[in-house]
Amino acid sequence: MNEKLIDLFEYTHHFNKQMIQYISENRSAVDGKTISLINHTLNAQQIWNSRILGEKTFEVWQINPFENLEEINDRNHAKTVGILNNCDLDKRIEYQNSKGTKFENSIFEMLFHAINHSTYHRGQINSLLKQNGLTPILTDYIFYKR
Repeated sequence: MNEKLIDLFEYTHHFNKQMIQYISENRSAVDGKTISLINHTLNAQQIWNSRILGEKTFEVWQINPFENLEEINDRNHAKTVGILNNCDLDKRIEYQNSKGTKFENSIFEMLFHAINHSTYHRGQINSLLKQNGLTPILTDYIFYKR
Protein backbone atom coordinates (compact mmCIF):
# COMPACT_ATOMS: atom_id res chain seq x y z
CA MET A 1 0.00 0.00 0.00
CA ASN A 2 2.78 2.45 0.88
CA GLU A 3 4.42 2.01 -2.53
CA LYS A 4 1.11 2.82 -4.25
CA LEU A 5 0.61 5.93 -2.13
CA ILE A 6 4.20 7.04 -2.70
CA ASP A 7 3.56 6.69 -6.43
CA LEU A 8 0.43 8.85 -6.14
CA PHE A 9 2.38 11.49 -4.24
CA GLU A 10 5.14 11.37 -6.87
CA TYR A 11 2.40 12.09 -9.41
CA THR A 12 1.06 14.91 -7.25
CA HIS A 13 4.52 16.42 -6.78
CA HIS A 14 5.31 16.13 -10.48
CA PHE A 15 2.19 17.91 -11.70
CA ASN A 16 2.26 20.53 -8.93
CA LYS A 17 5.79 21.33 -10.12
CA GLN A 18 4.69 21.53 -13.75
CA MET A 19 1.75 23.75 -12.79
CA ILE A 20 3.99 26.11 -10.79
CA GLN A 21 6.44 26.39 -13.69
CA TYR A 22 3.68 26.95 -16.25
CA ILE A 23 2.05 29.65 -14.14
CA SER A 24 5.45 31.27 -13.63
CA GLU A 25 6.09 31.34 -17.37
CA ASN A 26 2.66 32.89 -18.02
CA ARG A 27 2.27 35.24 -15.03
CA SER A 28 1.00 38.13 -17.15
CA ALA A 29 -1.94 36.03 -18.41
CA VAL A 30 -2.78 34.38 -15.07
CA ASP A 31 -5.45 35.80 -12.76
CA GLY A 32 -5.44 36.10 -8.99
CA LYS A 33 -7.77 33.12 -8.53
CA THR A 34 -5.20 30.88 -10.23
CA ILE A 35 -2.46 32.13 -7.89
CA SER A 36 -4.79 31.60 -4.93
CA LEU A 37 -5.62 28.04 -5.99
CA ILE A 38 -2.03 26.91 -6.57
CA ASN A 39 -1.14 28.27 -3.13
CA HIS A 40 -4.19 26.59 -1.58
CA THR A 41 -3.26 23.27 -3.21
CA LEU A 42 0.22 23.38 -1.68
CA ASN A 43 -1.01 24.77 1.64
CA ALA A 44 -3.48 21.91 2.02
CA GLN A 45 -0.81 19.23 1.68
CA GLN A 46 1.37 21.10 4.17
CA ILE A 47 -1.59 21.30 6.56
CA TRP A 48 -2.34 17.56 6.37
CA ASN A 49 1.33 16.68 6.83
CA SER A 50 1.56 19.02 9.81
CA ARG A 51 -1.59 17.64 11.41
CA ILE A 52 -0.10 14.15 11.20
CA LEU A 53 3.30 15.27 12.51
CA GLY A 54 1.98 17.68 15.14
CA GLU A 55 3.65 20.69 13.53
CA LYS A 56 2.51 24.26 12.89
CA THR A 57 0.26 24.52 9.86
CA PHE A 58 -0.06 27.08 7.11
CA GLU A 59 -3.30 28.98 6.75
CA VAL A 60 -5.69 27.38 4.25
CA TRP A 61 -5.74 30.36 1.86
CA GLN A 62 -2.41 32.01 2.68
CA ILE A 63 -0.55 33.41 -0.32
CA ASN A 64 3.10 32.46 -0.25
CA PRO A 65 5.81 34.31 -2.19
CA PHE A 66 5.62 32.80 -5.67
CA GLU A 67 9.35 32.11 -5.70
CA ASN A 68 8.85 29.81 -2.67
CA LEU A 69 6.21 27.56 -4.24
CA GLU A 70 8.62 25.01 -5.72
CA GLU A 71 10.41 24.71 -2.38
CA ILE A 72 7.09 24.27 -0.56
CA ASN A 73 6.08 21.58 -3.06
CA ASP A 74 9.42 19.78 -2.59
CA ARG A 75 9.21 20.01 1.21
CA ASN A 76 5.60 18.77 1.17
CA HIS A 77 6.61 15.80 -0.92
CA ALA A 78 9.58 14.89 1.28
CA LYS A 79 7.49 15.11 4.46
CA THR A 80 4.69 13.02 2.98
CA VAL A 81 7.11 10.31 1.85
CA GLY A 82 8.63 10.37 5.33
CA ILE A 83 5.19 9.87 6.85
CA LEU A 84 4.49 6.99 4.46
CA ASN A 85 7.78 5.32 5.30
CA ASN A 86 7.66 5.83 9.06
CA CYS A 87 4.06 5.93 10.26
CA ASP A 88 1.29 3.41 10.75
CA LEU A 89 -1.32 4.40 8.15
CA ASP A 90 -4.09 3.01 10.36
CA LYS A 91 -3.15 5.30 13.25
CA ARG A 92 -5.91 7.77 14.00
CA ILE A 93 -5.03 11.43 14.48
CA GLU A 94 -7.20 13.97 16.26
CA TYR A 95 -7.03 17.46 14.75
CA GLN A 96 -8.99 20.66 14.32
CA ASN A 97 -10.03 22.04 10.96
CA SER A 98 -9.54 25.69 10.03
CA LYS A 99 -12.82 26.56 11.80
CA GLY A 100 -11.74 24.88 15.03
CA THR A 101 -14.02 21.83 14.74
CA LYS A 102 -12.41 18.63 16.05
CA PHE A 103 -12.17 15.52 13.90
CA GLU A 104 -10.33 12.23 13.93
CA ASN A 105 -9.16 10.31 10.87
CA SER A 106 -6.58 7.70 10.02
CA ILE A 107 -3.31 8.79 8.43
CA PHE A 108 -4.33 6.85 5.32
CA GLU A 109 -7.62 8.79 5.08
CA MET A 110 -5.87 12.11 5.56
CA LEU A 111 -3.22 11.42 2.92
CA PHE A 112 -5.66 9.95 0.42
CA HIS A 113 -7.75 13.08 0.84
CA ALA A 114 -4.67 15.23 0.14
CA ILE A 115 -4.15 13.43 -3.18
CA ASN A 116 -7.77 13.89 -4.25
CA HIS A 117 -7.79 17.49 -3.08
CA SER A 118 -4.76 18.45 -5.15
CA THR A 119 -6.10 16.69 -8.25
CA TYR A 120 -9.40 18.55 -7.91
CA HIS A 121 -7.74 21.94 -7.61
CA ARG A 122 -5.33 21.32 -10.49
CA GLY A 123 -8.45 20.71 -12.57
CA GLN A 124 -9.87 24.03 -11.42
CA ILE A 125 -6.58 25.75 -12.26
CA ASN A 126 -6.66 24.22 -15.73
CA SER A 127 -10.15 25.62 -16.26
CA LEU A 128 -8.93 29.06 -15.23
CA LEU A 129 -5.90 28.78 -17.51
CA LYS A 130 -8.19 27.97 -20.42
CA GLN A 131 -10.49 30.91 -19.55
CA ASN A 132 -7.42 33.15 -19.67
CA GLY A 133 -6.44 31.92 -23.14
CA LEU A 134 -3.74 29.48 -22.03
CA THR A 135 -3.47 25.83 -22.95
CA PRO A 136 -4.28 23.62 -19.95
CA ILE A 137 -1.67 21.10 -18.79
CA LEU A 138 -2.63 17.44 -19.18
CA THR A 139 -2.43 16.32 -15.55
CA ASP A 140 -4.34 13.04 -15.62
CA TYR A 141 -2.62 10.20 -13.78
CA ILE A 142 -2.47 8.07 -16.93
CA PHE A 143 -0.41 10.76 -18.71
CA TYR A 144 2.04 10.64 -15.81
CA LYS A 145 2.34 6.87 -16.10
CA ARG A 146 2.83 6.95 -19.87
